[in-house]
Amino acid sequence: MTPEEIIASGNLELYVCGALSPEEAIEVEVAIAAHPEVKREIELIEESLLHLAEKVAPPVQAMTWTYILNSIRNVKDMGDNKVRTFNWPAITGWAAAILFMGGIMWMLKQTNDLNNSLQVTTTENTVIKEEKSTVENQLAENNEILEILRSKDYQAYTLPGNQAVAPEAFAKVYLNKKENVAYIDVKGLPTPPRGKVYQVWSLKMEPLTPTSVGLIDSQNKTGEGIYKFVNFPSPEAFGITLEPEGGSEVPTLSQLYTLGMIAI
Repeated sequence: MTPEEIIASGNLELYVCGALSPEEAIEVEVAIAAHPEVKREIELIEESLLHLAEKVAPPVQAMTWTYILNSIRNVKDMGDNKVRTFNWPAITGWAAAILFMGGIMWMLKQTNDLNNSLQVTTTENTVIKEEKSTVENQLAENNEILEILRSKDYQAYTLPGNQAVAPEAFAKVYLNKKENVAYIDVKGLPTPPRGKVYQVWSLKMEPLTPTSVGLIDSQNKTGEGIYKFVNFPSPEAFGITLEPEGGSEVPTLSQLYTLGMIAI
């Protein structure tokens, strides 16, 4: 057969895949040695198979393919009249193994990506649950405080701002005189500067006798902007001053923010 007939016969593709009988394979090998165009066609078929393998599997470096082919090709240097033969069953086996390993690697990557995504989702759900729990606890706490303050045992008093220091400031006191308990709402006070803290004072007016009730800090906090104080002398007035961190023994009157009388 002419080179064109050999190429058109389909035997070259079967030869590359190792599907020809030994006799037919020998005929093709002779044609490869005799006709450069047949040899070139074989090389094109090889390249097509490798390209197909690369398309259906994760990328494999060209150097790796070259190493594999060089390892499995059975090249016999037989001079100008000898034919280079290929161990096509071995090539087919290696190609199948590479595709299999590539598929495994792709599946592992997909699994890893899925696990990472699941971990992120789990973390986000945990954060959402914690935030929800915090909000629910805060709401329950505020509702409990509201129930307490709305009871007949508590009287409400407003402490207006000191016009010379903070005219817009104010605070509200909810006082239970019988149990000597006071809840103070300080949302009307400006945020204290760094290194300062608000201090609450129970005042007797004649003569002026201040007694510290406590600091507006986390230890006394019972709700958002609400602070609880107990066990203080029966007051005629409440005052709130701005003091250094840790509080003061006596009020700094130049930093008196609010002051309000208590009905006796």
